[in-house]
This record gives sequence, structure tokens and C-alpha cells, in this order.
Amino acid sequence: MSDRSPAFYGVVLLGGLIFGFGLGLSQMARPEVVLDFLQFEDFGLLFVMGGGAVVTAVSFAVVPRLFDRAPLTGDTFTRRLKSFDRNVVIGGSVFGVGWGLSGICPGAAYASVGIGNYPILVAIGGMFIGAYAQGYWRSYRQRTDATVSPAD
Repeated sequence: MSDRSPAFYGVVLLGGLIFGFGLGLSQMARPEVVLDFLQFEDFGLLFVMGGGAVVTAVSFAVVPRLFDRAPLTGDTFTRRLKSFDRNVVIGGSVFGVGWGLSGICPGAAYASVGIGNYPILVAIGGMFIGAYAQGYWRSYRQRTDATVSPAD
């Protein structure tokens, strides 16, 4: 059980709703807009992603200097570095292929349902199946790796 306050989850929900509204308003929740970007026909998505990257970069640089702890959770600000390994390459490749085939990334897929794109529910179902399969495979690998001991 998490020790986070209900306000934390309310703020997360509010942030998700604002994000989804922004995607819908900017038309980035429409797969045809994303596919036009991937085919170098419309560069609006580049400006949306660039704007998000600038806001994130400024926030990461400024907020830890203004606050010693995260205002909502009370956690300290730390850098979480992850190793660059084959799982990152494989995961990024699967994500990219799925994004190219469906024309939408997972976050925008949920916003797309909000603007009436109900066929995207098939892609969302595929995301859930893929996530479950990856989790199952990872736990299977951990069990088999734990049972195989190195030879003495």
C-alpha cells in the first residue's frame, strides 16, 4: 500500500487530464496528424514536442534550485540514471514501430479516445497485451536465471 496522500493522486489525475486536453486541442491525438509528421508532410508535431522539451529542460534546471524537496511528494530531487542496454534498444524499437503503425503513442492514444477515435481501442488493447507479455517474459526469465546456478 502506498503512503501517498489522496491529494497526490488527484493532482496526477488533473495533470493527465490537462495533458490529454492539450493533445486534443493541438490535434496531436489524431493519428493522421502523427502519420503526416512521420512522412515529413506536417511539422506541427515537431513544435509541440520541442515546446515540451524546452519546458521540461527549464523545469529540470530551475525547480531543484528553488525547492530542496518535491512539493507534492516531499521526495528529494535526484537524477535517476538507467543503463543503456539491449532492453532499452529493443523497447525503443518496439515503441517506435508501434507508434509508426498506429500513428499514435500511448499517452495520445487515451486522449484520442476522448475525441471520439474509438477504433484506437484496438491499439490500446495491444499495448496492454504487449505490456503483460513483457512482464510475464521478464518474470519467467528471472525465475529460470535464479534456478540455474553456475558450475563450480
